[in-house]
This record gives sequence, structure tokens and C-alpha cells, in this order.
Amino acid sequence: MDNLAPKEIADEEMINQAFHELLNDYLNTKHRKKVEIITKAFNFANQAHKGIKRRSGEPYIMHPIAVASIVCNEIGLGSTSICAALLHDVVEDTDYTVEDIENIFGPKIAQIVDGLTKISGGIFGDRASAQAENFKKLLLTMSNDIRVILIKIADRLHNMRTLGSMLPNKQYKIAGETLYIYAPLANRLGLYKIKTELENLSFKYEHPEEYAEIEEKLNATAAERDKVFNDFTAPIRTQLDKMGLKYRILARVKSIYSIWNKMQTKHVPFEEIYDLLAVRIIFEPRNEEEELNDCFDIYVSISKIYKPHPDRLRDWVSHPKANGYQALHVTLMGNNGQWIEVQIRSERMNDVAEQGFAAHWKYKEGGGSEDEGELEKWLRTIKEILDDPQPDAIDFLDTIKLNLFASEIFVFTPKGELKTMPQNSTALDFAFSLHTDIGSHCIGAKVNHKLVPLSHKLQSGDQVEILTSKSQRVQPQWEVFATTARARAKIAAILRKERKANQKIGEEILSEFLKKEEVRPEEAVIEKLRKLHNAKNEEELLAAIGSKAIVLGEADKNELKEKQTSNWKKYLTFSFGNSKEKQEEKEPQEKEKINPKEVLKLTEESLQKKYIMAECCHPIPGDDVLGYVDENDRIIIHKRQCPVAAKLKSSYGNRILATEWDTHKELSFLVYIYIKGIDSMGLLNEVTQVISRQLNVNIRKLTIETEDGIFEGKIQLWVHDVDDVKTICNNLKKIQNIKQVSRVEE
Repeated sequence: MDNLAPKEIADEEMINQAFHELLNDYLNTKHRKKVEIITKAFNFANQAHKGIKRRSGEPYIMHPIAVASIVCNEIGLGSTSICAALLHDVVEDTDYTVEDIENIFGPKIAQIVDGLTKISGGIFGDRASAQAENFKKLLLTMSNDIRVILIKIADRLHNMRTLGSMLPNKQYKIAGETLYIYAPLANRLGLYKIKTELENLSFKYEHPEEYAEIEEKLNATAAERDKVFNDFTAPIRTQLDKMGLKYRILARVKSIYSIWNKMQTKHVPFEEIYDLLAVRIIFEPRNEEEELNDCFDIYVSISKIYKPHPDRLRDWVSHPKANGYQALHVTLMGNNGQWIEVQIRSERMNDVAEQGFAAHWKYKEGGGSEDEGELEKWLRTIKEILDDPQPDAIDFLDTIKLNLFASEIFVFTPKGELKTMPQNSTALDFAFSLHTDIGSHCIGAKVNHKLVPLSHKLQSGDQVEILTSKSQRVQPQWEVFATTARARAKIAAILRKERKANQKIGEEILSEFLKKEEVRPEEAVIEKLRKLHNAKNEEELLAAIGSKAIVLGEADKNELKEKQTSNWKKYLTFSFGNSKEKQEEKEPQEKEKINPKEVLKLTEESLQKKYIMAECCHPIPGDDVLGYVDENDRIIIHKRQCPVAAKLKSSYGNRILATEWDTHKELSFLVYIYIKGIDSMGLLNEVTQVISRQLNVNIRKLTIETEDGIFEGKIQLWVHDVDDVKTICNNLKKIQNIKQVSRVEE
């Protein structure tokens, strides 16, 4: 026992020190000082978690303290949230119940802790939608108290910071889920700083090499960036000093994740990303009323020094974004011939940008009321989606995600009211956002007094009038061009209702028909008709009969009369079917020895026999990949950044396997390489020389087009692994007139 004591004493000291830091941080905030209740919560949690360790070996209570300090410092919430953060794992991991917490700390804290427990509770085993179900609970609680989700985001941020001590397959699952759900949520709640850190951390675990590479390049170009920043801001400082403003100017460097994202989407190398640097001017307004004018005064004075980009003025000062973000963004031409974005914000706007909605509460006395409306509106939409039960968990995640990420556009009603809609909204979405009845009866729209179809995409500043007709009904193809979560959910619900009604009518018509033909309504009979009409299932068949899309007639009678022969067929197929099934049954027994905790080795042999390469992203050896065990116990290999894999990580997290390549350049895989450059004589010859002669690579297909002296092409080649691709790309870049070479999906 004695030798444990020093370790325990050290732990105690570490815990107490961490808690004192938290208290001091809290005392430095503007909140009312309720130290007793926070100390009480800490003592209670410390007692409850005593002796329990995290995977990293530190005492468990360090996690709640860390979460509480994120809640306090980085999100800026008060004592209730800090207590809830300290207690957030007590109900789940110890014998205490929510009632106990309510008796000691009162209903408010208990309600938040209960919400947090529900989110992580419920081990669903292998249920596909476990994560999605948890997420649903999260949103349900969130619509009652937004603090639940803020604490959950803090919890996730701390888990991401300490992800190193987890197993690799857990790392992918957690990192994937973070990118898919939590980063967009943080963004939607205006927590930009946290959103950026979550994205960077996820990226670091999913693509460690690329992360290191970009980080290295950023560090290498840092000195040069500093020089550009100082040269660019010197005249601005002089100008602002003349105006007599109190201000500070900061350099903002693009985050590693957004750099990588841009390299992927635009197919450009790091060297061709020109907006690495942005400049932030944060000022203290002369008084509150002048805040908006000050922003524009600064804009006017700096655009006298540098020429502004005519199309790149973004004014979120007069129309804040839905997550409360306010700033004036302008893009100026620096003396070095590069565009530099300047973000102008007051200190208040900067707080809101860093801490999101939590910062509104700080300034609420003044009047943050109209911004609250946007949040309320968003929560209401989420409530609506939750009220409408959706069969598929992944669809549900997608629907919510639609509304998390979208940037906004502003449109006007015929009477001149301003409405905020997600970007890419169509006239149909606008109709549903006004009212479900207007949406379900709309036949078209007038945008800026011109007639347009319902699928017309709205632009910011459009004035939209919706035309309706009593006889109009919701059409199935509407699901395709509705882009907002609300419209999609409503359309799906109305269509489901109609389908049910049609199925009822279809059942009656079918039973009448069978009665007339004196056929008993057995399953086999219905199955025959289903096959005859190529319906997916019985429901679809009945709905089609009900909506008169299928009219039962002579063909159906003949099909039902051929009874005897079909039974023969049935026996034949069955006996074959069985033998096949028996063979198949033998195979899985060999496959079942997958241990999800171990890293799966991908060798040449196993790739040919056991594993399936995903069709959606065509991974090749050397790509960052993961394995996914599907319903039939087959292992499918996806790239880690493949959009399908992103969904799988969030919805089927427990089926994800960590994998690593162990191949020796024996198998060949197909890849696509995109090239672009200036057309010249003999260029194609040079390209094929490099690929076939120098590198002995087989070309399977080559398409090249030239237009006005610029050529673009795609080459489909057989390669062994990523190294081959890199060599090919580097050698192609050496050809004089080729300006861009990158690997693309297809």
C-alpha cells in the first residue's frame, strides 16, 4: 500500500491544481461568481470517479475538469454549464442517478446532465444507426437547452485532443464522426475556433503524412508571410492612427484542414494556394451606435490605399449570418500583386465570431434579440425534422447536415420582407419555408417578376413570389430539387401518406380482381404479379395498382393461370438455391476471425481473395484507407476521405477497421490522372514517352481536348501504388507546357 501513496498524492495534487486553474479562469469572467456550487460539483464528481483511470493513465476526473475549462474559457458559459460539465459522466459511469443530481444541484443542472447522459448512453451493439440515434437524442435535448450541445462539443474537443491513446479503428471512427457531425455543429453555433481545431485534429489522425507535409510547408513559408503582412499593414496602421481609433491588426493563416480541402477540390498543389494569409482588423467603436459606420469608414480609408476587388465585398455587418457572425470582408490588391482578404470587425463582433452564441449572452443587455431569432428558427427546423419519424438513420444525418453547413442567401418576399435561406435553395424550398400549404400547392414562382420553374435556384437579393393552385399536389420528383431539410422532410412525409392511401386502394382492387378470377390471395400469387410488373416489393405493387399506374388485365390473368409450370420452376430454383447457399455458408466461417482491435494487413493475396475495393473511391496501395465490414461480413476498403466512408464512420462506427498496406508492387490498379496546359506540337508524344518509355506504365485510355490553345486531358493507367502515381505526376510536370497534373477520382 505504501508505495501507492506517493503516486496517489501526486494525482491528488494534479487534480487540485487543475481545479484551481478552472476556478481562477471562472473568476476572471464576467459571470456572477457562484464558486460554492462549482466546488460542490467538483467534490461530488471527484468522489464518484475516485480511483478510475482513463486509457492514457491519468485519473478520470481530469477529463471532466478539462471539459469544464473548455466550457468556461473557450465557449464562455457560466456556472450552470461548468457544473454540468464537471458532472457529465457521473450518471453514466457511476451508481448515481439523475434524481440524485437533481436533489443536490437542482433541476436545471440535472436536466443538462440528463441530456448529456442520454447522448452517450445506450450501447446499441451492432445497430447500424447507433451514432445517428445518439445524434437524434442530442438534437432533441438541444432544442430544449442549447447548453447541452455546447458542453457536448467541449467534451468532443477534449476527446479529440487526447485521441492519441486510442486504438486506430476507434481513432478513425471518432475522427470521422467529428468531421461529419461535430465540426459542422460547432460551425452552425458560430464556434469558429473550435470548429477549426476539430477539423485539424480529425485530419491529423486520418491523414498523418499529409498533415505533417502541409505543416512543414506552412512553417517554411512563415517568414515570407510575416514580411508580406508587415509591409501590407504598415500604411493601414498609419491611416487608422490618423482616424484616432483603438484597434489591433492580426494575421490569420488558413487552417491546415482547409488548405488540404482546397488542394483536393481545386486539384492544385500547396504552392498555388494564394489565400493562406488574411488580415483581421479588430477595433473598439467610438460608441455602440457608431459601430456599423466605423466598419465602413475603415473600409473606405483602406480602399484608398489598396484597390479593392469589385465583386468581393461581403457585408455581414448589416445582415449577420444565421450563426450570428458579423464582419465586413473586403479583398484588396497588395503591392506584391496578390489579393489579400481583410476582415473588419469590432471587439464585440470578434467575440461573437470566436465564441458564437455564447457571446450573445454576454451582450444581451444591449440588444442581441434579432440574432436569437435565427438560432430559434434553426432549432425549430430541427424540431420539425425530429417530429417526423424518418426510416433511415443515414438519411436523417444527411438531412440535418444539409442545414448545418450551408452558407446563407437573403431573399425578399413580394412585400419586401427579408428572409434568410440556405445557399442553393430553390423556389420550392422558399415556398415550404413560408408554409407547408403554400409549398404543397405551389405550381411555379416569379423571381424578380419573371416566371420561373419550381426547380429555379435562388440568388441573394432575389424577390420571390410563389404561385399556387388548389388542384396542385406534391410530385415525387420534387424530392430531387428540394435542397433544404425542412422542404425535404415535408415532401417525404406527404408522399408517404399518399403512398399509404394508394396501397389501401390497391389492396381492394387486387382482392376484387383475384376474387373474380377465383384465385386465392396467397403470397406466391402476389409474388408472381410483383415480378411481372417489376415492382421492388409488395407495397410498391399495391401503391402502383392504387394510383392506376398498373391496370390489372389479360397479362395478369395469363400469368396466374400458368400454375403447374411455375411450381416446377420453383423447385428447380430452390434446389439450386440451396446448394449455392450451402457453399456460401462454408466460406464465412473462414472469414469470421476478424479482430476489430487489430490493424488489418492488406497483402496482395488478401486483396485478390478476401477484400473488396470500394467502387466509389477506387483506393490503391499507399492511399490512407480503412476497412468496413458490411452486412454480409465482407470487408470493403475505402479511402479515408471518401464521402461514403465519412457517412459510414458516423453511422456504423463499430464496423470500421484500421488497415495498413503490405504490398510489393505485384498487383496493378487503375488510376485517373488529369493534365492541363498549353497546347503545342508533339505534346501528346512527350506525355506518352514519359509514361510508357521512362516508367514502363501501361496506358489503358487517353482522352485529350484542346480549345483556344489550352488542352485538358485524362489518362487512365495501371499502377502498383501511390508512389508510382507520384513519380508519374512529377515527371509529367517536368514537360515544358504542362501546368497542372493531379490524380482525380474519375
